[in-house]
Amino acid sequence: MNTPQNKKTVTAAMLIIGDEILSGRTKDANLAHFAEQLGAMGIQMREARVVPDVEDEIVDALNALREKYTYVFTTGGIGPTHDDITADCVAKAFGVGIDYDPRAVAILEAHYPKGHLNEARMRMTRVPDGGDLIENPISHAPGFVIENVFVMAGIPVVAEAMLESVRVKLVGGKPVQSRAVNARLAEGQIAEGLGAIQNSYADVSIGSYPFYAKGKFGVSLVLRSTELDQLDAAEADVIALVKSLGAEPIDRGALMQGEG
Repeated sequence: MNTPQNKKTVTAAMLIIGDEILSGRTKDANLAHFAEQLGAMGIQMREARVVPDVEDEIVDALNALREKYTYVFTTGGIGPTHDDITADCVAKAFGVGIDYDPRAVAILEAHYPKGHLNEARMRMTRVPDGGDLIENPISHAPGFVIENVFVMAGIPVVAEAMLESVRVKLVGGKPVQSRAVNARLAEGQIAEGLGAIQNSYADVSIGSYPFYAKGKFGVSLVLRSTELDQLDAAEADVIALVKSLGAEPIDRGALMQGEG
């Protein structure tokens, strides 16, 4: 298992579970939020997978991700219905048993009126052996964490609240900083020079993203790094490249208003 202590770069992956996501019926809203919040903590989101409610596929994906990344966050599949199988899959992935957790049972007993904690709702108190609870201040049914895997609800407002609950358990690395240089240039014009700059800065990731605004094409060059001095130097080189090709950097605000 990866841990923050033995990795200079702290990484994360997200496993989004549910047939409803793959069918298009439900639009995932968790990935962007988690990536942004974790990034601010110095935890880099490196991979996201979407899998159906199929045991083998969930187990295989979870085992692959938890060995590769510092943290893994799952969303979906911990509700009261028959197709909510995430907890069982996590237990299988770790090779441990699963049973009703007295702590989770107590939380739901306090939440529901007497006699309303039925068999279906009791499914939400099942936690793999060795798991700790993740507080859920919205709907109260807890998530859980086992080793480096954090198992959370799929409903965005609940998943976001659960992420807040586990912040104290997460150890980040250096925060990733970013810069963006926007210009009225085609990618083909800038590709060679941009590649040379990328080769000069191993600690800086440079991405090229074309856009179309006010009837013209352009490109946004996004630089990301944990090393601020390298990031600043690479940004200066990119700006110099843009100017050498006869263009000027465009303010992002002007782009959003269709100017420039």
